[in-house]
Amino acid sequence: MPKIGSVQRICEVLRLKIDAGELSPGQKLPSTRALASDLGVSRSTVVSAYEQLASEGYIETVPGARARVALNFVHSARVHRPSLKAKQGEQRKLSAYGRRTAALLLPAMPEIKPGEINFLYGAIADEDFPKLMWRKLYNQALMKRQAHLYYAAPEGAVELRSELQSYLLRARGLSCTKEQIIIVQGAQQGIDLCARLLVDPGSDVVMEEPCYLRALRAFESIGADVTPIPVDDHGLMTSLLPNAKEALAYVTPSHQFPLGSVMSIGRRRELLAWAVKNRCWIIEDDYDSEFRYGLKPTQTLHSLDVDGSVIYIGTFSKTLSPQLRLGYLVVPPDLVKVFRQAKQLTDRHAPCPEQLVIASLIQSGAYERHIRRVRRANESKRTALIEAIHRFLPKQVLIEGTASGLHIVVWLEDLQIDHEPTLIACARALGVGIWSITPLYSTGNKLRRKKCAGLVMGYAGLTATEIINGVERLAKAVQQTHTRAVGNKVSNPRR
Repeated sequence: MPKIGSVQRICEVLRLKIDAGELSPGQKLPSTRALASDLGVSRSTVVSAYEQLASEGYIETVPGARARVALNFVHSARVHRPSLKAKQGEQRKLSAYGRRTAALLLPAMPEIKPGEINFLYGAIADEDFPKLMWRKLYNQALMKRQAHLYYAAPEGAVELRSELQSYLLRARGLSCTKEQIIIVQGAQQGIDLCARLLVDPGSDVVMEEPCYLRALRAFESIGADVTPIPVDDHGLMTSLLPNAKEALAYVTPSHQFPLGSVMSIGRRRELLAWAVKNRCWIIEDDYDSEFRYGLKPTQTLHSLDVDGSVIYIGTFSKTLSPQLRLGYLVVPPDLVKVFRQAKQLTDRHAPCPEQLVIASLIQSGAYERHIRRVRRANESKRTALIEAIHRFLPKQVLIEGTASGLHIVVWLEDLQIDHEPTLIACARALGVGIWSITPLYSTGNKLRRKKCAGLVMGYAGLTATEIINGVERLAKAVQQTHTRAVGNKVSNPRR
């Protein structure tokens, strides 16, 4: 035996010898004193190694007798291992949910190069996060004495749910009890819980077109039959809603994603009546209603609901940070129990200190002051973006969704849809990140009203200077793309 000194090394060597068959089942091992002397280590080191091997089932130890290789030990050479090239029918299978999920085309994480001006929607500025206040309140929450550290309630901290109850009534006119509020890890988890609890394989789900892609994928992973309904300047076109019993509708009525329209009061009432008639649930994703410029936020769909049809989803991703992964659901009383149980099975509960920090922010008034400050900052950025577009981009440009939110949609009417990849590549070469609207249409161009190139441009994560410089570079990319498109027509006159 080689000169070895650590418990780990002794165990490793003995495992190899036993597994290779050099030491047979029942064969006695050297005494701890003899092996310690042989290896030049303390007896306690060998004792620890033998105890570890005994706990793993390699050896057996009996007081007053030498340790021996376990009698029932099976060498790896004696274990039947079928060929790795198993027949197709014998391969391990995923569940139906697993197969559907594996087949989904999910958005890749955006690649943002250092120094690049990126109009990434969903991003907010680092300097807009209230770091000093957050650190102060987080330290207070962390240092607060607890009787013990244990799992918390799946529905979330009562402190946050109580403050949210008051905040939603003040800010959104939404009346609910704190028991109806479920704290989740971001709006995406809220959507996923709704999909799992309210949708069966083959169930009908109605969604806006274009749509929030990750919500669409969540319903598709369950096996839902998704029906896209186009939107116009007044939101979801409710006249096209199908007569589907016990369906589910997912909508963004206060700021349609991505086009930015607001669902009119008439259509809201038509949608609610449709839900009652067909015994349907409605998911209202109110993802960025805090950012409405010049006007008060629109009334929530939930506040109009008198029949308990609406599940409301809110998030802190736009007001504080998407990295917090905190949001909330407001569910009808009949759904409280099942949503709490599903949340508990999913991940027990959302992180506790962060919940207490946000509760303190809301209770002190700092949260709403923060929103007002960030709203003013983002309104200035929005203005800078619109002015830069009018200044640098061609006149054949249409802008949508400017009244609220943290992004706008830009239609480039002198470029075709299939020019978008070239435009994105040209912009990237000039140090600008832009994002096509095309992937957000689940039916391709079938229900697309604008048959030209379109971009979703987020501005909350940039400074006004970066926005202006980025649009100026984008104008060059548009010109390069247009030049290439004209060149291709000349070289391919039959196309």
